[in-house]
Amino acid sequence: MEKTKHRKPFGFYVCALGFTFERCAFYTVKYLLAIWIATEVASGGLGLSDVQAASMSASFVAWTYITPIFGGYIADHWVSPRLCVAAGMILMGLGYLCTWQAHSLGMVWAMIILVCVGTGLFKGNLSGVNGLLFHDADELDEAFSIQYSFVNIGSFVGTTFIAILATTGLGGLKCSFNTVFLICAIFLFIDAAWFILNSKALGDAGKKPFKADQREFESAGTKKAGESAKLTSGDTKRIIAIILVTLFSAVFWMVWYMAYLPAYYRFGWGDGADYMNLANWYIGSFQIPTSWFDSVNALVCIILGPVLAALWAKMAKRPQGDMSMFKKTALGIMLVGVSYVVMVIADKIAAANGQCSVFWLALVCLLMSVGEMVFSPLGNSFISKLAPAKVLGLLLGFWPIAVFIAQQIYPKLYAWLKTLEFSVGYGGLSAVIIILGVILWLFSGKLDAMEKAE
Repeated sequence: MEKTKHRKPFGFYVCALGFTFERCAFYTVKYLLAIWIATEVASGGLGLSDVQAASMSASFVAWTYITPIFGGYIADHWVSPRLCVAAGMILMGLGYLCTWQAHSLGMVWAMIILVCVGTGLFKGNLSGVNGLLFHDADELDEAFSIQYSFVNIGSFVGTTFIAILATTGLGGLKCSFNTVFLICAIFLFIDAAWFILNSKALGDAGKKPFKADQREFESAGTKKAGESAKLTSGDTKRIIAIILVTLFSAVFWMVWYMAYLPAYYRFGWGDGADYMNLANWYIGSFQIPTSWFDSVNALVCIILGPVLAALWAKMAKRPQGDMSMFKKTALGIMLVGVSYVVMVIADKIAAANGQCSVFWLALVCLLMSVGEMVFSPLGNSFISKLAPAKVLGLLLGFWPIAVFIAQQIYPKLYAWLKTLEFSVGYGGLSAVIIILGVILWLFSGKLDAMEKAE
């Protein structure tokens, strides 16, 4: 019997829009931070070196992807996840206020600390609360795919419209860096007000620490809820499955983030770009801002969110069910590997002709984005369905660690690849990544069995 399609509860949109406001501010600051720190004081920056700028920007990104594991542990054991989310939003807003008033590195570090702590309380816990709104496990993949579109709406607005207010300006309006940081702080305070004032729409979800929440996904038959429930051998196997997916996703994010570097500095707009210079891109008299390269990824993710949500819902109705998370992760890894093949082909064409079309770069971005959307939005759904209630927040916080690991590895890998001939280094890496994805696909059956262990 085919299931009746239900409208999503209003609480889902309360949580999803919570991500939109937060990601808009985060991606705006992520893009501007290194530029602002290294910009001359006379032009509204701090006038420091690009080395200092790169170091602080990397710290800002990396630590926002590891603190959620601590915020998740707090929400598991001691504090209401809803309270954690609201407190996290306010702390992030206070952090961006520090950057608004910053005239030295001390205030920038204060921003980084406040935003990282706030993100830790906010990120995994908001997904956890949203997951508790759904009783049917089959609805989770669809819900989190759509939530990912809300995430990327924030990213798209931030990099397309807000960030350029401090660089090229938009429609004749140009603001100082500090004013844009103030706008980001306001976004977070609006976010907190939106979440708190609409908390009734969440029902009982997230009122108590996750380990005390008694809600079970009966159709999945896998979640062991309850504060006093001990971890069974099946629970342990499912936790191992979650950790394995997270580690494989770290491989994906390592090559995903690194793809931006050759895209920028070999094919893009950097001073050392060999084959095309996006700084010379114009639509009429309008010069395309460099931040819009990031916007393409967000736009593709916004479009693909509902499309893939419908696809997963349709596949779930098949007799064999939906494609497993391990297969989706493997497919994502293979797609990002293929994007490196495209870069190698573009390099060969450029070497022969002296230049290559920017559409090759667009194809790289498209493959990266599709690979991301195939599995990344489903991480929170996968964990929400499998994780024992007493460690739900901890494991939702563990999921972003994949990006932290990737941030630590890919700069070193990029530096090593620069010592090799481009087609040899990147061609070899693409082969390794694709083979790794194939291996994960082939072993997915055995790994899937860990999900169903009792």
